[in-house]
Amino acid sequence: MWAVGIVFILFPSTVLGLECYVCDSQDSNYDKCTKTIKTCDIAEDRCLSEVRWGSTPYWDSTGKKQFYISKTCATERQCKASISAVSNRCDRIWYNDWECVECCHGDRCNYFVTLAGVNIKPQGIFYILVTIAWLLVLMKVL
Repeated sequence: MWAVGIVFILFPSTVLGLECYVCDSQDSNYDKCTKTIKTCDIAEDRCLSEVRWGSTPYWDSTGKKQFYISKTCATERQCKASISAVSNRCDRIWYNDWECVECCHGDRCNYFVTLAGVNIKPQGIFYILVTIAWLLVLMKVL
């Protein structure tokens, strides 16, 4: 019995389930998106965040665009499917409507919506490594 207590104390998310922030189509990452927490189902081992940039749902003569942020619990499979489904629309160009998804694992890991480094291509990593190597060579010369 004491072993169950130790597991509960050391790994509460394993026993209780992952906790993620949840919200749907909010125009910012404040208020509901950072104050509403859900304990996920046991099968859901990821927190999924989706950011969309697009036209407002109502008619606007200026053609104004805004962010739409959604957060939820997800399985690894759902995360991979969601990321794959929007990969060709995740360009973050201000004049386009775009949509990006990122997933993380860990209690409340989706507090911030960063979407950092999601689209780094292999050649981008190559250029970064070449730049670092070049800087190291320069440092030894000086």
